[in-house]
Amino acid sequence: MINQNFQSDLVHFPDFHTHQKGNVLSIFNVLPDEGIPDQCFSWGIHPWYLNENWEKELEKIEASSSNPQLMAIGECGFDKIKGPEPKVQMKAFEAQAQLAKKIGIPLILHCVKGTHLLQEYLKNHPEPPTIIWHGFNQNPQIPEKLLFIPIYFSFGIAIFKQNSNAQQWIEKCPLEKIFFETDHSDIPISEIYQQASLLLGLSTMQLADQVMENWNRISNRKMT
Repeated sequence: MINQNFQSDLVHFPDFHTHQKGNVLSIFNVLPDEGIPDQCFSWGIHPWYLNENWEKELEKIEASSSNPQLMAIGECGFDKIKGPEPKVQMKAFEAQAQLAKKIGIPLILHCVKGTHLLQEYLKNHPEPPTIIWHGFNQNPQIPEKLLFIPIYFSFGIAIFKQNSNAQQWIEKCPLEKIFFETDHSDIPISEIYQQASLLLGLSTMQLADQVMENWNRISNRKMT
C-alpha cells in the first residue's frame, strides 16, 4: 500500500508508471533481472523481452503476487515492431491478464501497432481484468470504442505535443478513466499534471484527487 504521509510534491502527484526509483507515490516498472525494489512496483513480461522461457518469468511474478507492494501486472501487451510472433505475444498476455484478474489489480498495457491483437483478446475474453493503457497516444477513435469495458488511459509526455492524439483524447476522455505517468522521461510528474491542468481546465490537485479515486475504485491494493 502506498503511504501519502510525506510532505512533498511527489505525494500530491501520483505517477502510475515510471522507470525512476524513489518517488514516494509512484509505481516503479520492474524489467527483467532488475530485482524487486523497496517501493510499490509493477511487474510483467514486456513483449520486447518475450522468449521461450517466458513462463518461468511468469512463475517468478506469481511467487510475488502476495507482496502488497505489487500494485499492477505489466507492462505487457502487443508490439508489432519489436517482439516475437503474435501468437506468442497473445499467449503471454492472456496468462498475465489472468493473473491480474486473480489478484484483483490492474494490468499495464503496452500496445504498439497491436490494437488488432487487443481487440482479438477482448473479443475472446468478455470479462478482462482492469487494463491501464500506458503512454496513450493513439487515434481517439480507438478508445472511443473501448469505453464500455474496464480500460483506462495513462497519459505522459505526449500531452505536451500540440494536437497529438494524446492531447485530443485527454480532452474527450471521461475523468474517471484517466491516469498520469512519466515512463522513461526525466520530466517531473508535477509538470505532466500542470500540462493536463491547462488542457482540462482543472487544478493539479483536483486531478491528483481524481486519479487517486480512480485507482482505489479499480484495484484491490489501495493508495492511501
